[in-house]
Amino acid sequence: MKNVVVRSVTKTWGETSAVADVSFEVEQGHLVVLLGPSGCGKSTTLRMIAGLEEPTAGAIEIGGKDVRGLTGAARGVAMVFQSYALFPHLTVADNITFGLSVRGTPKAEMARRLDKVASLLGLGALLVRKPSQLSGGQQQRVALGRALIAEALVCLLDEPLSNLDAQLRQDLRREIRALQQRLGITMIYVTHDQTEAMSMADRIILMRGGRIEQNGPPAALYERPASLFVARFVGGAPMSFLDLDDGPQGAVIAGTSAPLMLPVTGRGCVLGLRPEDVAVDIGENATRLHARVTAVEYLGADALVTCAVGDRSIMARTPGGAVPQVGASVGLTWNPTAAHVFDKTSGERVSVASGGGMPQPASDSETQKGSLYA
Repeated sequence: MKNVVVRSVTKTWGETSAVADVSFEVEQGHLVVLLGPSGCGKSTTLRMIAGLEEPTAGAIEIGGKDVRGLTGAARGVAMVFQSYALFPHLTVADNITFGLSVRGTPKAEMARRLDKVASLLGLGALLVRKPSQLSGGQQQRVALGRALIAEALVCLLDEPLSNLDAQLRQDLRREIRALQQRLGITMIYVTHDQTEAMSMADRIILMRGGRIEQNGPPAALYERPASLFVARFVGGAPMSFLDLDDGPQGAVIAGTSAPLMLPVTGRGCVLGLRPEDVAVDIGENATRLHARVTAVEYLGADALVTCAVGDRSIMARTPGGAVPQVGASVGLTWNPTAAHVFDKTSGERVSVASGGGMPQPASDSETQKGSLYA
């Protein structure tokens, strides 16, 4: 069942386009993340779903109902903002139940829901405190409780963890994900943090310039990015990119004559490799490339090793106890199936057939770029 349907939604302010022809669907009980850099249109899209902005064109359905012109409460949505927006003069209990009291919910029903939400979020001992007496994480739980107590069809979260420190963000994203799964809530979550998106989402909608760049499960964006933009944005360590050129038997790294990278015409293409797919001095039936270590970033269990191939750089992830020295000559290997190839001009992913020839644009079914289904 589709809880939220966004159809060809556009939002403009004068000559400025914030969202351009965005379409997607959210299944009931799923957590979908709108991901992207600042200014990509993700928060504007969320605000249109919430009823805080009206689309210039297109339609939004929630629970099978067209919600154009309806308020957030009438739409059946609850929202958690980036700023906690708590009333400083009210207690935790009053902050959580404020929306219910405004709508005239009976006191017995408010008490029942408050007890349930406080138990879920571990706020039982804090109900009589004021927001100034709470930590940042506790305040965020109160803001989440205020949304959950409404028992709305859809819960919308706009970068709710961005004001917290790294460890608290990690703890709370686990809690939010566990809570969403336990209650079966439909959530749409906005963030610019790809780690949050990858660790929490059933599906990620990556946006760029007001449009959807790729829509799919986290693994699809990581393992088969639809474009150079997706490849750069998704992943813990940046993907390495090497321009390709034509060699005697196929594609080689630009400025070199060997070894063979791919049995295809390479001019106009870019080879992308994730550090975790590149090994130093190991690998069977893989491509071997001679390089020189220029930098080492030690991370404990592993290390990121930057190597120079001519005037270009490529990064490899190695075990922390087997780090080569800066200046050492090494051989880099990777399985050919780990290589990503993109058109240098359009930035789009291209498919490479094992038989050789020109790379072909990847099909929509391969990349799910701009797919409707979330």
